[in-house]
Amino acid sequence: MPVQPELYLVKAFTQTPAGGNAAGVVLYADSLAQHEKQRIAASLGLSETAFVSNSDIGDAKVEFFTPNRQIPHCGHATVATFGLLSQKGLVNGPAAVKESVEGPRNIELKEGKVYQAQLAPRYKALSETSVSVADVAASLGLESGQELLVEPVLAHTGVWFLLVQVRDEGVLRQLEPVQEMLARVSEALDLVGYYVFTTATGAADATTRMFAPRYGIPEESATGMAAGPLACYLRDALQYNKTEFLIHQGYLMQPPSPSQLEVYLTVDANGSIAALKAGGPAVVVEQLALPA
Repeated sequence: MPVQPELYLVKAFTQTPAGGNAAGVVLYADSLAQHEKQRIAASLGLSETAFVSNSDIGDAKVEFFTPNRQIPHCGHATVATFGLLSQKGLVNGPAAVKESVEGPRNIELKEGKVYQAQLAPRYKALSETSVSVADVAASLGLESGQELLVEPVLAHTGVWFLLVQVRDEGVLRQLEPVQEMLARVSEALDLVGYYVFTTATGAADATTRMFAPRYGIPEESATGMAAGPLACYLRDALQYNKTEFLIHQGYLMQPPSPSQLEVYLTVDANGSIAALKAGGPAVVVEQLALPA
């Protein structure tokens, strides 16, 4: 008899259910059609829901859906998925392979944490696009743009994000994005969303907020696929001479949902970033009934 799908609520990038980023994880999803997966993700209303099925090339095939569309990768839902699989004994570390719609991705399981490999970084200057700094500032609800320290940059380690550096946590906390405008800019630049950050913080290398209304996510409390390119940018552009980074996210949301994202870079003999991984812990909160 085929195993029936099972739905779990899992928090990633936290060691307690009070923080982190929640993902739905559906195990044994082989029998679900794509439209059923999208319907379940929309019904749950979480930023991402992962659907796990058998894989011919890895330990598990994982597909990710936001409330309004499928996306190729999701950092926090990957951490949630493999944290759940590990705790249920369905994968055995220290390594696993995730099959995605864009091919296999290596997963590391270490000391109760999950790390996903990302691609070496690529960057594109905003000035090379049709979007201006003023457009970005206005979409974040900033009148003058003087709060932006440098020109925002597009960065990619698997999907594109716009990295936007602001002066301090006060500016970051007070952001009131114009979601429709932010979605239009994201569409024009083919972004998942904006990763707005400040390095003027004492508790981590950067504190961040992430906005992705193009994908039905007004704000997300932890974004592993954005923390990776940010760590690369901190090293490549802001001259952070290190390979281990801690990124905070979710602390400035209302209500707060503190998340700690760890990023490790691999640097070649020329000092260039050759590879990276991002991840952290996961907490299984509860099993849920599948939406009818």
